[in-house]
Formats: sequence, C-alpha cells, structure tokens
Amino acid sequence: MVKIKMYDVETYEEQFIKDWVQAHDVEVDYEHGPLTKENVEDVKGYDGISLSHNGPFDSDLFEILASYGIKQIAQRSAGFDMYDLEKAKANGILITTVPSYSPSSIAEYAVMGALYFVRQVPLAQQRVQAHDFRWKGDIMSRTVKDLTVAVIGVGRIGSISARLFHSFGCRVVGYDLVRRPEMEDIVDYKESMLDAITQADIVTLHIPGNKETYHLFDDEVFRHFKAQTIFVNAARGMVVDTQAFLKALDSEKIAGAVIDTYENEAEYYRRDYSGKVIQDEVLLHLIERDDVLVSPHIAFFTGEAVKNLTEGGLNSTLEVLNTGDSEFRIN
Repeated sequence: MVKIKMYDVETYEEQFIKDWVQAHDVEVDYEHGPLTKENVEDVKGYDGISLSHNGPFDSDLFEILASYGIKQIAQRSAGFDMYDLEKAKANGILITTVPSYSPSSIAEYAVMGALYFVRQVPLAQQRVQAHDFRWKGDIMSRTVKDLTVAVIGVGRIGSISARLFHSFGCRVVGYDLVRRPEMEDIVDYKESMLDAITQADIVTLHIPGNKETYHLFDDEVFRHFKAQTIFVNAARGMVVDTQAFLKALDSEKIAGAVIDTYENEAEYYRRDYSGKVIQDEVLLHLIERDDVLVSPHIAFFTGEAVKNLTEGGLNSTLEVLNTGDSEFRIN
C-alpha cells in the first residue's frame, strides 16, 4: 500500500484527510509541525510527502529526502517561493502546488476590504466607540458604482474580483500579460500597469510572487497612484516594497490599504504571538495604523479552500507516484 506523510497539518484539515483516505487505497500519516532536519528521518518508509510550508525551506533537505527515495513534495498552497526549485530538481525532487483552490474566497475578501475603506468603516467605528454619533463630513463616503477599479493580474482570482466590482457598477480597468477574451466586456485592458493604476480609485493585486514581480510596487509605481487611492494586496507580500508602501500612505497617495500578505510575514503568520514580543517594528506599525487593515494571509481561508488544498496536495502526491509527473509541477 502507498504511504504518504503530511506535515504542517492543522486540526481543521484532519476530517478532509480522513475523507480522502476513505476514498483511496492509501495510508496517510501526518504531523502538525513542519518538516525539519531534526525530524526528517521520520520520512523513511514513506513513498511521498505533502507540506504546507511557510517561510524559507532548508534546501539541504532535498538531498536527504532523495536518499530516502522521495521524489516529490506536494505543497498545499499556490505559492512556492519558499523552495529553491533548481536545487530540488538537481536532487530529483518534483514540486507541485495547488494553483487554484478557491479563487472566489480571495476575490470576495479583496472586494470586502476595499468596501471597508470606501464606506469609512474604521473612522465610523472610532466615532461610535467614543459615543460620538454625529453625521460629520469626514465619514461621508463615496458610492462604489462611481469608482474605477484597477485589477492587476486578471487570472483565476483577478477575473472574479473584476466581475464582482463590475456587478457593483464600477468601471474596471486591468493589466495582465495574458488577456482573457471572455473578460473583454468587463475589463478595459491597458497596455501597461501604470496606465491602469493612474486611472484607479481602487487598486487590487492578484499576481504571483516570483523574481519578476519582487517589489514590483515600489516608489515609482506608488507615485503614479491618484491621491486617496484604496490599495488591496491579497496576492503575495513580496510584490510590494513595504517601505515604499509606507511612504505612499504617509503622503496620502493611499487612503486605506488592505494588507492580507506582508513580505516579512513568515516568522509570525500562522503562529500565536499572544503575550510574546514581536521584533518586527514595521509589522507592529502597520497593525497600529487606522488606515491599514492587516490580516494574517487569510483571504483564502474558507472551508472550500481548505478542503481543496488538502485534497489537492494528496492528489498531486499520488499522481506523481503513479505517473512520475503532474500537471501542477512547478520545476
């Protein structure tokens, strides 16, 4: 019988694992912690592994895994920037991801976050907490239907975001290297990213994190924002230069920002820091700001997404073991 070992398993994944095991003639064991040099020997005797790793992955593990006969790692996420793909390939390790697990979940979160600032919710809540119930001009909001939204990355997630904003009556402009013909009636595609963002009241990011997109949103890009733009990053933290982003906030280029991903999140996100000291002063500053809504990379976090991620990782593991390849390989 095929044996699979899973790491980084959360309690909310366990029932989905059990359901998958019942439907397949496969033995699956799992650990709640990550795969490390200290516990890698536990992989001996297993045919494949599935991880939900966040943060840097120790590349020395590739050679050790290969020596145990492991030929793949099924990452249970769309992101893969934690892995050195060349080193994995050099050791005969094929890495897969789950590229699409619940595009609607992330798109809905992006729209929710934008509306949070469009309708002045933070300021209104401050007033209510202070028992000031007056109707004052600074909490008067704009109507969403009159706004222009720039969707940067009109792929699986971005196209749903575009449709949702369009359903509110927004004008939607977009930029993507690949244009989807079915989106032409909804998205006014621009020739460059700067062309898209200079017209926008809301800018929402739905692009991958890689060498080409690292710090794509830098000082120069933020300078092209209209004053009082609402900015949403539910993509990858690495695509935004955080220092440039802070300057844009302080210069009032950005009126409100939804930051579900943060470029230095790996040490903190998915961990309980209650009562502990957070050393990252930038993260603390972002959390404290009223014009920033920080969330710990949870835009995707719905039951549908967790089910699809869990099953996707196991399916890819089995696919590689049975065929030697996968449609979701990334190296």
